[in-house]
Amino acid sequence: MKILISGATGFIGTHLIKRLLEEDNSLYAIVRPSTDINVLSKKVTPYVFDNDIDSLISFMRTEKFDGIIHLASVFLAQHKPEEVRKLVDSNVVFGTLLLEASVKSDVPWFVNTGTFWQHYQDKEYSPVNLYSATKQAFEDISKYYIEISPINFVTIKLYDTFGPLDTRPKIFNLWTKISKTNEALDMSGGEQIINMNYIGNVIDGYVRMITLLKDDSEKKMCGRSFTVRSDEILTLKQLATLFERVINTKLNINWGKKDYRPREVMVPWTLGENIPGWKPLVSIEEGIRKTFDL
Repeated sequence: MKILISGATGFIGTHLIKRLLEEDNSLYAIVRPSTDINVLSKKVTPYVFDNDIDSLISFMRTEKFDGIIHLASVFLAQHKPEEVRKLVDSNVVFGTLLLEASVKSDVPWFVNTGTFWQHYQDKEYSPVNLYSATKQAFEDISKYYIEISPINFVTIKLYDTFGPLDTRPKIFNLWTKISKTNEALDMSGGEQIINMNYIGNVIDGYVRMITLLKDDSEKKMCGRSFTVRSDEILTLKQLATLFERVINTKLNINWGKKDYRPREVMVPWTLGENIPGWKPLVSIEEGIRKTFDL
């Protein structure tokens, strides 16, 4: 298949591209002028988007893509006033331009990426923060395009992810750092449940969704959202204990020294439907071993 991917240089994008290339797909990456395209595989064709929507439509009409995978976003757990425009431009405006171009160029399907943070306290919609509100805003905008065009639009809502080559300031990277330096790390009480999923499981979900969309001639998937939720239930404290055991170290964590964040998610969204035919094949423990090559 010929697929256009946004967010191709990110953590999930990098792993997804590797898998899709193994399956002999033709891949293109839509990138910003400031993106370092040297991190892309030489087998991926970059398209530099400079906000010229007409040029984007022309490009997409020429290439005749089979589908779009939209991963690009700006993530901020807590924003500052001067960061509002960056969140909206990335998570709402850019996605809408890409979806507009997809409809104008007759792209059959579009896989969007959302977040479980759109569902604070298991509500149908309650954003944990402005980031998750912008993700919902784009999903709401998609309804217009779904109703006026034949595009098959679906959303995959992600939970916490981890795996090799992860440079994000995520919890395992923080714990790895203090395990080497023995410095103390102040954390919250650690009673919040963490739904952690190994990157290989998440990529399996995207690949499964592509297969479903290829075969969905009746558009039964259209407008729906799905998850790739792990079935392992661990609190943050329990996750730290597991991490210590697997990598054979002791973490110097001061539990309860930090307050929980405003609107802290104590129990992740439980009502989302996993992608049909998908299930996590790699446990958290096995994922940690794979991540750290143990």
